Amino acid sequence: MRISIFGLGYVGTVSAACFTELGHNVVAVDKNGLKVDQVASGRSPIVEIGVQERLERAVASGYLEATTDTSYAIANSDISILSVGTPSQPNGDVYLGDITAACCEIGDALRDKDGYHLVVVTSTVPPGTVVGILEPLLEERSGKVAELDFGLCMVPEFLREGSAIDDFLHPPKTVIGATGERSAELARRLYRDIAPEVVATCVSLAEMVKFTDNAWHALKVSFANEIGRVADAYGVDGQAVMDVFVRDKKLNISSAYLRPGFSFGGSCLPKDVRTLTYRARTAGVDVPVLESILASNSSHFEEALGSIVALGPMRVGLLGLSFKAGTDDLRESPVVELAERLLGKGYDIRIYDRNVALGRLVGANREYILQTIPHISDLLLDRIDDVLDHAELLVVGNADPEFNRLAEKIRPDQHVFDLVGIQSADFAEGAYSGIAW
Repeated sequence: MRISIFGLGYVGTVSAACFTELGHNVVAVDKNGLKVDQVASGRSPIVEIGVQERLERAVASGYLEATTDTSYAIANSDISILSVGTPSQPNGDVYLGDITAACCEIGDALRDKDGYHLVVVTSTVPPGTVVGILEPLLEERSGKVAELDFGLCMVPEFLREGSAIDDFLHPPKTVIGATGERSAELARRLYRDIAPEVVATCVSLAEMVKFTDNAWHALKVSFANEIGRVADAYGVDGQAVMDVFVRDKKLNISSAYLRPGFSFGGSCLPKDVRTLTYRARTAGVDVPVLESILASNSSHFEEALGSIVALGPMRVGLLGLSFKAGTDDLRESPVVELAERLLGKGYDIRIYDRNVALGRLVGANREYILQTIPHISDLLLDRIDDVLDHAELLVVGNADPEFNRLAEKIRPDQHVFDLVGIQSADFAEGAYSGIAW
């Protein structure tokens, strides 16, 4: 394929080196004449293992050329890859000036070009940028129509310095967010040699995925660093702790817990986070990430409560009371706290949880619920149908499979507010909403 790559920074240079090795013809474009001269002579403007040799081979074989001329690059390519920098501004927001300027030049060049042209954005941009800013800009400057005359898609890159060549040729995932099927198909053809399977999605989701990945990676680093400092304060080898931690691929290093839903609760997580942060403070260790966990959890709870109150109905049915489906553990269940707060606001509540029966609760579990909601026996019903008969608003509090059939049971005048992510496709329009979806 004939490709033009805009931006000879880290991502653009690695991309040029790899695409030429895969047999594509590449025109590399940058406003910096020194970078262009370096690439044109087969020299890398960045230091990265394997890039220099590939650039030398690409220039020698005629697969790679470099220029400052956007019109030339567009005329001699069918696909343009935008790898322009999007640095932070002093206020913390992203600076989009360079990428919009590149789009203006590409649009101007497309005005005089016949044939369909695909623009692939790999730069990290906030959700809404590609469709809300770049697409109208390209249409205005080119006088052409997106998807009819040119295509646009978002393909976030996941390259790590020091292993960028391997990451490019063997990516952890390839996400293509396209504005239409023609764009998506052409992008799939572009990446098929390195990604036989791709995650095809909308543009805004593809934009958001990159931020999500990087935030998660930053959280992991901060978490490991804080755990290491706390461990060291108590004479424990932090490296050895994490060596054991990462052996668990089922829960610790997996997709477990990485689904939006309600606040966490139970007898372990809140208690253990409190203990860890307390012990860190007593040892004189500053752990801002760990200390923010419970604050974030509390903020998420307040958001859910506010959403329920905003819906309006005062007769509420809570479906699920334990902190997790399949258990009767009520200790620090966020649904118990939700029931308590709604009762305090004057709501008329009924509760159903097939795993919770007051007569079977014992020990600390029983003491906790009776202290938190002393008259729980008047609210806890044995049949889900009795709760459905009572409620105008149904709040799903845990992921019991029984609640997946809720759409078949509710009345036209009832609304379901979902805190856990049950299936929503079967609900009538306006009958269903969730906390984070």
